[in-house]
Amino acid sequence: MQNEILLVAEAVSSEKGLPKEAIFEAIEQALATATKKRYQESSNIEVLIDPQTGEYETFRLWEIVLEEDFEDEGFQVVQNETNNEIGSSVREKVDNVEFGRIAAQAAKQVIVQKVREAERAQVVEKYRNVLGELVNGTVKKVTREFLIIDLGEGAEAILSRTELIPGEVFRIGDRLRAVLQEEERENRGPQLALSRKCPEMVSELFKLEVPEISEQVIEIKAVARDPGSRTKIAVKTNDNRIDPVGACVGMRGSRVQAVSNELGNERLDIVIWDDDPAQLLINSMGPVEITSIVLDEARGSMDVAVTQDTLAQAIGKSGQNVRLSSQITGWKLNVIDQAAAEEKSQEQTESISSILVKNLDVDDDLAQTLISNGYSSLESISSAPLESLSAIEGFDDDISNLLINRAKEVLITMAMEVSTDDGESGDLMSVEGMEMTLALELSQKGINDREELAEQSIEELTSIIDISDDDAGDLIMRARAHWFEE
Repeated sequence: MQNEILLVAEAVSSEKGLPKEAIFEAIEQALATATKKRYQESSNIEVLIDPQTGEYETFRLWEIVLEEDFEDEGFQVVQNETNNEIGSSVREKVDNVEFGRIAAQAAKQVIVQKVREAERAQVVEKYRNVLGELVNGTVKKVTREFLIIDLGEGAEAILSRTELIPGEVFRIGDRLRAVLQEEERENRGPQLALSRKCPEMVSELFKLEVPEISEQVIEIKAVARDPGSRTKIAVKTNDNRIDPVGACVGMRGSRVQAVSNELGNERLDIVIWDDDPAQLLINSMGPVEITSIVLDEARGSMDVAVTQDTLAQAIGKSGQNVRLSSQITGWKLNVIDQAAAEEKSQEQTESISSILVKNLDVDDDLAQTLISNGYSSLESISSAPLESLSAIEGFDDDISNLLINRAKEVLITMAMEVSTDDGESGDLMSVEGMEMTLALELSQKGINDREELAEQSIEELTSIIDISDDDAGDLIMRARAHWFEE
């Protein structure tokens, strides 16, 4: 009997090229499955085979748990004096099942599965150096969920229907091109997969059509894609004598048209890359007339003001243009018309001015002077070098010193108010994740404690401090957390 196990392991290992350890593991699983059928209740069975003799032992296992965690007598046992290590196992030796026809058949099925997994792993390893590149294949099988693509030399890949360009239809025998990827499928290990929707599909096609890209004279810096509809691709030249856009378009548009045809006539916008995000945005937005751009580096966002006539064009159908431009630049974009931008700027200036007037005891003209010179918060004034403030027209060292000291005093007072010494649960600093700088900013806008913050709406909060809708909603819910506590 024992020799039979060794003979099976030897034969399968030689025939399929699998290590004997994998064969023994498969037989152990098969014997454990056969043993479980002895018990009416669920059970955890472990079989251990000696690889030298082929002899094996069978054990039933229970996990040691606390009495309050006990749920299933088939898998668990309550902790007591003899078994007191929670999470460890109690083992009981049970009779072996015979390695007969049924066990051998079950083992064969497990072995076949492992052989397939090993073969798939070998194929993936063979193609690993071309992952992310364009490959050619033939449709071998079509199902409701995916297509099986024959890559040649016995290699196959899965092309999910969700990775097809919308509207595409392929039949058995059709040739196609797609980007090769690797994916993990549950209980099946790694296998080759394809995609025609990914941004890399566009850049790989341009490499084929534009020699300057494959020769690295022109670089593709970013690709933003709405598969089947529109793609923006940002390119940069490493040779100033070559126009990167013209090279990608080709004579009479031949190169870009060849790429578009492969993608089902997808619209392709080729723009010049710029390291300056504002200039890259201008290039990406095309003919849209942009009047101003305000960057918020802390939040990675831009406020983009455009003329009323080009607002619809800037946003695009269903927000497509602004969405693709956001992906190209890597910044969140907030596109508004010029009138709204000017109104928002005026409101912000008036709000900042009122804070400075109230807290520094200055008139509106002096507050406006500070704002126009870049000092738009108490923090920026308190930390300003004396010589910088004194350099403002109409200021001297005495005035600058007075403003700096007043700003420091106000901030210290506010810091004491938002974080009380006795640890009261009503102060702003008691809100989970609250930072002092944000608490001070809220205090300057009239929100002095947790309850006042909790009663704000998202619209109200975003109108007084520079924060996104998502961040504002999260902050408000954290301020309200104590409402829901028992």
